[in-house]
Amino acid sequence: MNRLLPYPLLSLGLFAMWVLLNSPLTPATGLLAVTVGWLVPFVMRALRPEAVRVRAPGVILGLAGHVLVDVVQSNIDVAKVILGLRRGTRRTGFVSIPLDLRSPYGLAVLSIILTATPGTLWIQYESNTGRLLLHVLDLTDGDAWVRRVKDRYERPLMEVFS
Repeated sequence: MNRLLPYPLLSLGLFAMWVLLNSPLTPATGLLAVTVGWLVPFVMRALRPEAVRVRAPGVILGLAGHVLVDVVQSNIDVAKVILGLRRGTRRTGFVSIPLDLRSPYGLAVLSIILTATPGTLWIQYESNTGRLLLHVLDLTDGDAWVRRVKDRYERPLMEVFS
């Protein structure tokens, strides 16, 4: 079975996404969805990704809750900045954050979290030093951002992926 379908969950996900994005379902769309779902995993097998080991699945729920709250709060903060409702001057800036996280999957999730949060953008990661350069739309305290990223995101990701 592994030879015919190397990554069955990936195949199923690709098939479902293709059908959802190309609705209504027609015979041609269905055939193309099956073809994409069957062929793309062979490319993934050639890349030979290492297996993901999730060690603390319960921590993922807490992390998802933190991310949800932070995204909603950041949306409100960015809207205030854009609409001019925040008093004082807005100061954009860059924050350099030393990361202890080295797992490629953990770093990928962290980059998604930070980039999906309005007002922040993952700019650069130096793998030899473990330093992350983060752009913040309304930077008031760089040290607070370092603590926030390390405590709210990096520590749970290290529990999950290390």
